[in-house]
Amino acid sequence: MSDTRARARILVSGRVQGVAYRSFAQEEAWRKGLSGGVRNLADGRVEVDAEGERPVVERFIETLTAGPPMARVTSVDVQWESPTRQDVGFHIWY
Repeated sequence: MSDTRARARILVSGRVQGVAYRSFAQEEAWRKGLSGGVRNLADGRVEVDAEGERPVVERFIETLTAGPPMARVTSVDVQWESPTRQDVGFHIWY
């Protein structure tokens, strides 16, 4: 069986702050069993770090592209990185 574990750093642009985007991302990550975290950036974007089985991370990215009802996502940039293999839950970073 091949190892399909993957980690993605995701930058989400648009109206993604002040619309419960971080809570949305955290809840979706918990549902999918992913580890990592999410934080607001000073430039108005949201940064997400997600790790898990690659197909699950890919579905998570699709969910982030839709966002919560009040959000308006204009772009999602993904950078794939080596997994850390640290299952520490999924947190909102401040």
